[in-house]
Amino acid sequence: MRPRLRRATGGLSPAPFVVASPRSGTTLLRMMLDAHPQMAVPFETHFVPELIETVEDGGGPQGAFDVLHSHRRWGDFHLDADALMDRLRSHDPLTPGDAVRSFYGLYAESQGKPRWGDKTPEYVEFMRPISQAVPEARFVHVIRDGRDVALSRIKWRQERSGKTPPVRRMARRWKEAITVARKQARRLDHYIEVRYEDLVAEPEPTLRRICEFAELGDLPGGGGRPRSASERAVQFERVRRPLEKGRAGSWRDELSAQDRAEFESLAGPLLAELGYPTQ
Repeated sequence: MRPRLRRATGGLSPAPFVVASPRSGTTLLRMMLDAHPQMAVPFETHFVPELIETVEDGGGPQGAFDVLHSHRRWGDFHLDADALMDRLRSHDPLTPGDAVRSFYGLYAESQGKPRWGDKTPEYVEFMRPISQAVPEARFVHVIRDGRDVALSRIKWRQERSGKTPPVRRMARRWKEAITVARKQARRLDHYIEVRYEDLVAEPEPTLRRICEFAELGDLPGGGGRPRSASERAVQFERVRRPLEKGRAGSWRDELSAQDRAEFESLAGPLLAELGYPTQ
């Protein structure tokens, strides 16, 4: 799918939202973007759709504050509650976009950075309402081979509970997440797809494409000023070097033949459409 991009308006800096089917490698991309000297990307938020809806329904600053401060993730961000309320109350009237920017702007300032982004995979289902409330949002949809997604999910669940989730359920959810995202993308101004496999094998060109999309002036590790060749070699060392390739394609060795067949029976056509090999 070709990227969709129009210039942001209103003087607002583009805000990348990293979305995906869960276990698609968004944490890796979040860490890379958060390493940028201009960009602060917090841990997963999960509250943006509720925040937007609350303000749309007339909740005002107090309603917005309650959504944020009472959320189970609030403690992860280490923000001053009074400073957040002051920021929310400074808008009259408070719009959904103002509420979203109040939180992320405060977080970015706490990290000493001028810009912000988000990494919450589940927002793959809410891109349309987020884009309506936050027109500067730019969606980076990370797509990973669904069989590796399933394998990662199996390992994660087994470590946490000792249980193995049904493969058919994982195949269905992976397929639905990508299908829903691509359907919404037709109505979005700012949307690109990034392959997890490219991020692992060729991080520098993949990151450069994302930075250009988000109008970030440099790759993570850069300082935004002209640099010599030797400086670039040092600063880009980590992104130029391929990451651990075992992260991609592990399903070939670790996913059972039965699980693989079951996944492909439900999601095979989409795997093939995306260019992933199937039997």
